[in-house]
Amino acid sequence: MRRVLTLLLLLPLAACEPGVLNPAGPVAAGDRTVLLNALAVMLAIIVPVIVLTLAFAWWFRAGNTRAKYRPDWSYSGQLELLVWSIPLLAVIFLSGIAWIGSHRLDPARPLPGKAIPVQVVSLDWKWLFIYPDQGVATINHLVVPAGRPIALRLTSATVMNSFAVPRLGSQLYAMSGMDAKLNLQADHPGRYRGWSAHYSGAGFADMTFAVDALPGGGFERWAAGAKGRGPALDAATYRKLALTEATARPATFGAVQPGLYDSVVANAGTTASRPLAHSGRVE
Repeated sequence: MRRVLTLLLLLPLAACEPGVLNPAGPVAAGDRTVLLNALAVMLAIIVPVIVLTLAFAWWFRAGNTRAKYRPDWSYSGQLELLVWSIPLLAVIFLSGIAWIGSHRLDPARPLPGKAIPVQVVSLDWKWLFIYPDQGVATINHLVVPAGRPIALRLTSATVMNSFAVPRLGSQLYAMSGMDAKLNLQADHPGRYRGWSAHYSGAGFADMTFAVDALPGGGFERWAAGAKGRGPALDAATYRKLALTEATARPATFGAVQPGLYDSVVANAGTTASRPLAHSGRVE
């Protein structure tokens, strides 16, 4: 019986995955610190309020003859000061946490070290990753070096999507015509899950990708192995991807047309970057 109860209690956690509370990078670690600090400030108010509510209910119960009944009482300056000062302090502390955290964890703020540039384009319903320095690209597969920052540039060739890798840090929206910047880093080798955190249409649930953080020179070896192998990502191939409203399996392109990402940003809203007619999607 005890085993059955234990399994029932653990059942809701069966589908849970490690997220911000189990960080694998400096940005995610900063996010966790902000969350825990804010939680501590709020618990400092919530817990005493719950305890005092129960204490007042118990003390002023009908059977307690020691409790004083004061029907004419209406005001106490000291009590008013106490009642308003505690929420004020909480607001000040939470504001300070949000202010410091939002500047320290600014998505566009570069991380220490030489970053690997990666250009990200959200499509229907897949993610395109372009490595301009390496001259390769991938679909639904982001490969990064462990222990080295990644400088991401994000845009959308279709509707708005939200790029998120919870264990690495902050999410950021990819929007048509915009060139957003996000800096992340994976401290340890491993595979992390990324997805779109914003509903965008019928294929939204399958708009996921794997992030592989490779140790040592693994990233350089992967890039060298991908270079020149597989199809090239030129304007015609990209247009075919943009006009295909379906999810896609991970794929690698051995060459990339220079300036393709900038062309996607510049041609936002045209058939060069996305189809004009869509079905079952959220604009």
